[in-house]
Order: sequence, then structure tokens, then C-alpha cells
Amino acid sequence: MARYTASVCRLCRREGAKLFLKGTRCYTKKCSFERRPTPPGQHGVRRRKVGEYGLQLREKQKVRRVYGVLERQFRNYFNEAEAKPGVTGESLLRSLELRLDNVIYRMGLASSRAQARQLVGHGHFAVNGRPTNIPSFRVKTGDRIEVRESHRTREPFKTARDNRSPVPEWLSVDAPKLTASVIDLPRRDQMPLDLNEQLVVEYYSR
Repeated sequence: MARYTASVCRLCRREGAKLFLKGTRCYTKKCSFERRPTPPGQHGVRRRKVGEYGLQLREKQKVRRVYGVLERQFRNYFNEAEAKPGVTGESLLRSLELRLDNVIYRMGLASSRAQARQLVGHGHFAVNGRPTNIPSFRVKTGDRIEVRESHRTREPFKTARDNRSPVPEWLSVDAPKLTASVIDLPRRDQMPLDLNEQLVVEYYSR
């Protein structure tokens, strides 16, 4: 499976916004974006005029990088959302929110989506009682996600039982038992508000 392996801090600098791709490090003084908010490269300090296409492209890249999805897979998500009734942009974000790696991140069991992806790939989780190691697995309403019983004493989950980080309303989390249930589909106001999905729709509709 292809994946991005270069420095993720460059992605934040390129998009001109903190994407919180490195978990807790992004909240400290070590954050690269805080130290060097200019785009990467020797010409990053130059001011460049960004046109309509540029804005659409940057927003598409921003959404894609927030969720850790490569271009072809992201385009497939868009095509699927476009074929559904309703608002295309909202359907796109909903599909991304329902990825298993994102759900693990929302549960508070990982400090970043990248860490959540790694935990899923290592086979720590089960969906409806069935072990699942596919980060892109799409959960649906009524699904139950849990840390597999034989994995609950492992280091990543020792502190997760005491986690009290905010949980979206579409998830019901039992932190001591390391389980969660999808009680509803996420609404737009329950998804990241700093993403402009309409620009993504305009980009692919050119």
C-alpha cells in the first residue's frame, strides 16, 4: 500500500496552516510550523498571488493531507460522494470521517491519524467482533469498534483508559472498556469546520 513517507511538517508549511499531523508535538514549541510558517523551499518567503484555481487546489490538498489519503483514493471518495444524493462536499467529508483510522483518532486512542493508521495496521482493533487491520475500512451506524481483548494491556492503550478528550456526538465511547459505537452519521457541524469542502467540489468540477 502506497503512503507518504517524507516529512509531514513540510505539508503544514506548504498549506499555510497547522494540520496537526504529528499529534502532541503540534501543541509544543517544537512545532515546525510555529518556527517556520513560510512554505518549504528556498523561495518560500516570496509572496505569490494565488488565483481561483490555486485556492481550490490548496484546499483539496489540505483536506487530503488532514485525513492522510493519497490522490487516487481521494478522487474515488469524491466520485462516490458525487454519485450520492445530497450535498457532495458534505458526503465527501462524511466518508472520510467514517474511515476506521479516523474513528480510532476520534475515540482518543491515538494522538494523530497517522498513529491511528499504524495501530489499525498492526491488528489491534475489531469491528463487530471481527479483527480488522484495514485503515480505510468504512464503519456505519450501529458498528461497534473495540480494542481486541488480547491487546488491551499493550503500551498504547494503558493511558487511553483515562482519556477524557472531546468525542464527537456521533460516537459513543466507553473509555475504560476501550470500545465505541457509531450511533449516527456525522453532520457537517460535527466535522472539521476549518475545511472548505466547496472549494474541493469546484476543483473537481472544472
